Amino acid sequence: MERNVGSLDQNVRIVVGALAGLLSLATLGGQVGLPAIASPVLGIVAVVALVTGLSGTCGLYSVLGVSTCPAER
Repeated sequence: MERNVGSLDQNVRIVVGALAGLLSLATLGGQVGLPAIASPVLGIVAVVALVTGLSGTCGLYSVLGVSTCPAER
């Protein structure tokens, strides 16, 4: 796959993924009063955000023809 996630987008995805992962674990441990279903949902969001942020590619962006990478010179 071709890179289609820019650096700002990557950084935001990594931060959101890390926060969602921590919130998922806190919910699983009973530290946060969210419903039980929130933990696996947040876990999936965390994994997807971290994978797309670290790899620099987003499947949905590819399907939609979107790219946040700067134009090549």
